[in-house]
Parts: sequence; structure tokens; C-alpha cells
Amino acid sequence: MLMNGTALLAVANEHDFAIPAFNISDYAMMNGIFEISEEKQAPLIAAIHPDELRHIGVDVMPAIVPRSRKASVPVAIHLDHGTTYEQILLGIRTGFTSMMLDGSMHPFDENVSRTRQAVEAARAVGLSVEGELGTIGTTDAEARYGAAPIIYTDPDDAVRFVEQTGVDSLAIAIGTSHGLYPKGMKPELKLDLLQQVKAKVGVPLVLHGGSNNPDSEIAEAVKLGINKINISSDIKVAYHMKMRDVLTDVDLREPNMVQPACIAAMKEAAAKKIDLFDAAGKAALY
Repeated sequence: MLMNGTALLAVANEHDFAIPAFNISDYAMMNGIFEISEEKQAPLIAAIHPDELRHIGVDVMPAIVPRSRKASVPVAIHLDHGTTYEQILLGIRTGFTSMMLDGSMHPFDENVSRTRQAVEAARAVGLSVEGELGTIGTTDAEARYGAAPIIYTDPDDAVRFVEQTGVDSLAIAIGTSHGLYPKGMKPELKLDLLQQVKAKVGVPLVLHGGSNNPDSEIAEAVKLGINKINISSDIKVAYHMKMRDVLTDVDLREPNMVQPACIAAMKEAAAKKIDLFDAAGKAALY
């Protein structure tokens, strides 16, 4: 069942759980993520970053859209971390039902202006937009070393940002960082800050970059108001570490012999996230 992000996240916000946004980097990963979401009867956000879209090609979208429509769970197809208006228009044209305009690296007023432009375009065709306020660091091409200083989200700025942009959801910076954390970095969520933002802002809140945070912190963040959590590094590590193991057999060459074990490992990692976010079984609420 394909829907936009607003409808999907409204239920999570009302019932205090978080929907996993799993980043899809190839077609086999996509199939595995849909399978585990259906097995767990969990709503799904299939997220694709512009870099991932360039890698797999926009021609994959006509396959993802019907797969989402026939899914036994509610699904939104989300353009993750779009940074330009042109990327938002590409998302609209190619079948995404949810977009993110990430202007968090810009000054507040420019972030507002860029995000509001994206909202106006998406809303005209019934789609949703996620914005981001505060920064959680940048990564290299391998999604590592997200250790740039975090600029925490200010609760009062969050109120102004939502009012001025009209975003449907808001990614906030409360102590996570993109990618796999470098050695020596100790992640710690400011859960009191989350509570302050949640008390002031009515739209669903989003958490990015929680790969190395303790499960107990993530679970508590869900209880306190996080409704969408992006998962990329964790499932890709599971998928490709297993692929390295499988390919030690130098005689294997056919994808249908190599990939099934990798997909199974990825599904196991994804299932743990679904349970951690209290999303299992929540498809019944839609």
C-alpha cells in the first residue's frame, strides 16, 4: 500500500512508535527490505539517497512503485537528503511519495527558503516533505567519519522553522552523527532536548545517524517522540560483510547463489531495528 509520508507518519505519531527508513542501494536489498517488513507487518519507508539513485538509476523507480503498491504493509518511497530544488523535482517526476530537503548546512533563513520552496512544489501534487534543523555531521563516500561538531536543534528555532516552511516532518539533531562513528567517539543522546522539541512542535520528529547509539537510548527516544529513524549503515554492513564471507568461495559467480545469504543477514539486522522501534505489527493500524 503506497502512501505519502504525512499519512504514514501521522499514525506513528499518534501511537508512539517509529517507522524505519531503510536506505535502498540495489534491487536485491530492496526485495529483502520489503520481505522483512511484510514478515514483521511493519510500515516501511523505502529511502533512497540521491547518490544511491544515481548508482541504481532512476529507471528502477517504475519497479519500486508497483512493488510498494502491492505490499501488504503501508509504504512511502522517500528521497533521502535531497539538497537542491532540482532533486526534489526529480523525486516528484520519478515516483517518490516523500521528499527531504536538507538545508541544515545553510544559515537558518536560507534553510527556511530552500525548504519552503520544496514544500510548495511537493504539496501541489499531494506529496510530503521532511526538513532538517541542526546538523549531525558529514560523511565521506563510504558513510564513515561523521564526526563534525554537532549543532543541536534549538526548540524555539524548531517552532519557527516548522511555521515558516510548512514541513510535514522534522529531522532534529540531539546527539547522533551520520555513518559509522570513528574510534573514540562516544555517542550520547540529549533526551531532555528531544522532550523540549516534542513539547513545542506538532509534526512527527525524525532521527538520523543512530548507527552506534545504544539500543536503550534509541528505544527511549522512540518513547519520547521520535517517529522515523533512518537506517543505512547497519543494514549495508550486514549485507556486505556477509557477501565478503560468501565470496571466499571463488567458484561462486551467479547472483542467485551469492546474494540470498547476504539478504538474509540484512533482513536479520533490519528485523532488530523494526522491533527496537516498536514498529512490528503496526501495519494493522492503517
